[in-house]
Amino acid sequence: MLLVFMFSCLNLSAQNLEDLDSLLVDRDIENYSVRIITNFKSNKFSINNQGSKLRFVPNNKHGLGFGVANSKMIVDLAFNLKNPNKEETRKFDLQGTTIVKNRHYVNAYIQSYKGFQMKNNFEEPEVFRKDMRSVNIGFNYLYTLDDIEFSYALLKAGLADKRHENIFITGGLGVFGGYDYFSAKPNLLSETVSPYFNEEGNIKRYNGISLGIMAGFISYFKLPENITATFNLMPGIGLANKRITLENDKYRPSNPMVYKLDFLVGLGYSFGQFYTSLTYSNGLTATDFDNDNKYRLNLTKAKLAIGYRFKRKPK
Repeated sequence: MLLVFMFSCLNLSAQNLEDLDSLLVDRDIENYSVRIITNFKSNKFSINNQGSKLRFVPNNKHGLGFGVANSKMIVDLAFNLKNPNKEETRKFDLQGTTIVKNRHYVNAYIQSYKGFQMKNNFEEPEVFRKDMRSVNIGFNYLYTLDDIEFSYALLKAGLADKRHENIFITGGLGVFGGYDYFSAKPNLLSETVSPYFNEEGNIKRYNGISLGIMAGFISYFKLPENITATFNLMPGIGLANKRITLENDKYRPSNPMVYKLDFLVGLGYSFGQFYTSLTYSNGLTATDFDNDNKYRLNLTKAKLAIGYRFKRKPK
């Protein structure tokens, strides 16, 4: 009996290892490539009060690096480019999109930024606020009506996807959730811009936890001349538990609604052993802080890659 149990365990382990190998390991050398990349990542937010608008924009948003890709995974390493004429935004920014078991579209992000350029629309001088910090953690999940018949990894790695001929479009329903935080010392408004806002604009700290539903569609196109394209659009609506701390007070905004709009555009082009791919995604979130103060959050990511695929050695 013990021998039968041990043999079954060994069989199960071998099967699991085989499944894991097929999921993660690409044994075709022609699918492998080396690539150089440039990327753009930004986490910016704004406060709007009856036409007066303050925007908080990070510096050093661009990066340059290199990577390795195949049909199973892409590993890119980028280094942030710093402008010696601008003060540095310190940041950690991790974003990713994947498709799990054909019908589960998942996007997740973790971002921590410190130091923002404060801009306005009423002609006051720009100021760099190194005291300001922003943290955002969240996810989007969409269950599609049909199996997703393409792979983002293949598009980004410059590989042809043979599962669909020319056009694929499907829709779906899902959920989103997130944690949103920002803080400033002593508060969000400087002396020069505070006259354009009310007292409730003197925000020292904001915490918000949101959860909602979303819908959307995902599309993929094979175009002439070895060009592939994808476009996704996902609007959502939900509720947020918001808490705002002022210098001498704190309150919870009465309107719990939060509105969301995400989209992604991707292009790929292959020419011989070389390929190039470009992806751009944007996530917009809007909510109300009461007292005519409107809050907007904008998360942006773009990447351009130029790669070279390996050739199989002749036997």
